[in-house]
Amino acid sequence: MGVTLGDVPKKAVALSDLSGKRFAVDAYNAIYQFLSSIRQPDGTPLMDSSGNVTAHLTGIFYRNARLLENGIRPIYVFDGKPPGFKSGVIAERAGRKAEAEAAWKNALEKGDMVSAKKYAQASSRLTPKMVEEGKVLLRAMGIPVVEAPSEGEAQAAQLVIEGAADAVASQDMDCLLFGAPLLLRNLSVGGRRKLPGRNDYVEVEPEFIELESALETLGVSRQQLVWMGILIGTDFDEGVKGIGPKKALKIVRECKSLREAAEKAGAADELDLFEAVEHFFLSPPVEKGAKVQAEKMDKEAIARFLCAKHDFSEERVARTCNAAEKAMRDTGAQTRLGSWQ
Repeated sequence: MGVTLGDVPKKAVALSDLSGKRFAVDAYNAIYQFLSSIRQPDGTPLMDSSGNVTAHLTGIFYRNARLLENGIRPIYVFDGKPPGFKSGVIAERAGRKAEAEAAWKNALEKGDMVSAKKYAQASSRLTPKMVEEGKVLLRAMGIPVVEAPSEGEAQAAQLVIEGAADAVASQDMDCLLFGAPLLLRNLSVGGRRKLPGRNDYVEVEPEFIELESALETLGVSRQQLVWMGILIGTDFDEGVKGIGPKKALKIVRECKSLREAAEKAGAADELDLFEAVEHFFLSPPVEKGAKVQAEKMDKEAIARFLCAKHDFSEERVARTCNAAEKAMRDTGAQTRLGSWQ
């Protein structure tokens, strides 16, 4: 889900402008998007002949192959152990997914395919098995996999801070609260997107959000940005009822401490949780100097995993691998010549 920070500067870019750059991808965020969007018209996720869900594998393979073809270097960062205070949010999300799953089945019984797909998307669950399958496929594609000690967004932000990546790629703005200097949204979900409840589509382009510009526009420090996120609601707290981006911004601008902000928001009883969340955003558990090493694509391993095991088209997989591999060689030559540095 992630926090919504309101009106901050965004800069749209074309996929071709990102060639040669490295992006620390919030893995859970990206794979969840694949699971949610890659579905049949009635909301059923893609499956192989044995009934195994393959929507996440389809997204990981074809969308990352497209990035590689464009000279883009993704680095997938996976979550580790969540902080204890996240348990409430996790339980609340599980309840919402259960409700969405029941609504999906009800819509199917009524023959309402539009509602069925909407509720099916909201019921998406990323299982440990899917996570491990994703890592196997990414490694076979030669894409680096980084295991975070805790939150993937925090580790992704650390990679950018250290210069191992150029930006964090995620749909969520939480990584800005973790101190990521640069966020890239819509990297893996570009193209046409259907507007909710309508038959209209919009073109979705990658866009940058720079932390420094966001802070300057909002007129707050990074610590105040964290307070703002806490009041609105983050991945670790539900926020304060009735507090949106505008009201949260007004409150934190007037406050010199999180305690004061919580009191002004009428949530002084949540201060212990708020302080734990603040500390986590400002000093998250991360691995410094994490190893990020791209490997050569193993086309035979990809074919065994996708085609032999999960019924993917051998011809299409081979064609996709060859195109991505050629582009990687070409971009590698350009990089050595310093053409994009």
